[in-house]
Amino acid sequence: MNNLETYLNDSKPTLIEAYTPGCQRCTRMEPIIAELAAKKGDRVNIVPINGKDNPDIIAMYHVRACPAWILFKDGQEVWRDYGEKPYSELADMVDRFI
Repeated sequence: MNNLETYLNDSKPTLIEAYTPGCQRCTRMEPIIAELAAKKGDRVNIVPINGKDNPDIIAMYHVRACPAWILFKDGQEVWRDYGEKPYSELADMVDRFI
């Protein structure tokens, strides 16, 4: 949790990706997240959270489905959505807070 708090307190926006191992939707998002990290990784923190290994974090943020996307800016949640997303939607949302 300390690492997550460090990211959330950073001046860069932080995108949490809550996923479940073996989830087909989550697996299909892997190349999109890799592209997002490659193109914007120096301007945004992308933090994958394994739901099975971190049930306390999943409960704390009231994640109800995976994949879940929660974007924070200055420690505050500014956007949340669920499910598969195209690169353009995630990139546009991150760009709004960079």
